[in-house]
Amino acid sequence: MNPELNTLLTTLYVLLTDRVLPDLGVSRDRRPGRKPSLSDAELLCLAVAQQLLGYSSETRWIRYARTHLTGMFPSIPQQPGYNKRLRAAGTLISATITALAKDTPSWHDVLRLVDSTPLPCGMSRETVKRSDLSGHAGYGYCASHSRYFWGFRLYLISTPDGMPVIWGLANPKIGEREVTQALLEKDHHLVRAGQVILGDKGFAGKDFERFITEDLGAHLIRPDRKDEKPRFGKLGGIRQWIESVFDTLKGQLTLEQHGGRTTEGVYARVAARLLALAAGIWHNWLTGAPRKRSLIAYDH
Repeated sequence: MNPELNTLLTTLYVLLTDRVLPDLGVSRDRRPGRKPSLSDAELLCLAVAQQLLGYSSETRWIRYARTHLTGMFPSIPQQPGYNKRLRAAGTLISATITALAKDTPSWHDVLRLVDSTPLPCGMSRETVKRSDLSGHAGYGYCASHSRYFWGFRLYLISTPDGMPVIWGLANPKIGEREVTQALLEKDHHLVRAGQVILGDKGFAGKDFERFITEDLGAHLIRPDRKDEKPRFGKLGGIRQWIESVFDTLKGQLTLEQHGGRTTEGVYARVAARLLALAAGIWHNWLTGAPRKRSLIAYDH
């Protein structure tokens, strides 16, 4: 493991044990049953290391970690145990992402970016028929690649530097505005009055814009449609920011190779990748790295 990744994991572990997990009310000493040999802080750091090093297969990752990382993680479980702990930690991972976002200077930026991207979960008809995701996942269309897919759509609201703030998974058949409004209603405390939310043309709608303006006290900005009076312009350059965030998730963090076969598994694996992205951006701010979303220093 290179020194940069070692430093990131050490700093993250200290933050988790000293501030994040106590603030979330997580303490294994107060829970019934035997205390696990791998703590929650170690589990999250191990998950971040897995994603930053590009191991989409948990079997290969545990084999590598038990060979090379026992100095940092002396009690690494076998693959089934790691998988079970990770699936159960989905909510904890999501809360940690929020804590890292609040501890980053870009949290105070006025601008927020919102968009969605396909999350395929199966490539064959037999997979669709047999999958435990049946009834939750669905068919959708990816316009940027001109192809259909079966799975979910990942919705992400982030800061301009790519730090995840609000996110969720939804059936592709559900409209973008409906899903985004549901996410914002659930996590409305993460949106400040006067904030600017920038989306694409798919978020056009009077009811949705009224919700953003009146219920949240924020402002919705999106590219103008051809059939309406010009207001904001094309916004092409700024819209590329959120696309580059998805590119990082898919390219460096193997988002589309998540391997989840249950709703809990898909949620936890996507959350782990977003946690790795959040940890990288958070640490880059601490170290003064010029490109906050760059993960190159940690991927080898």
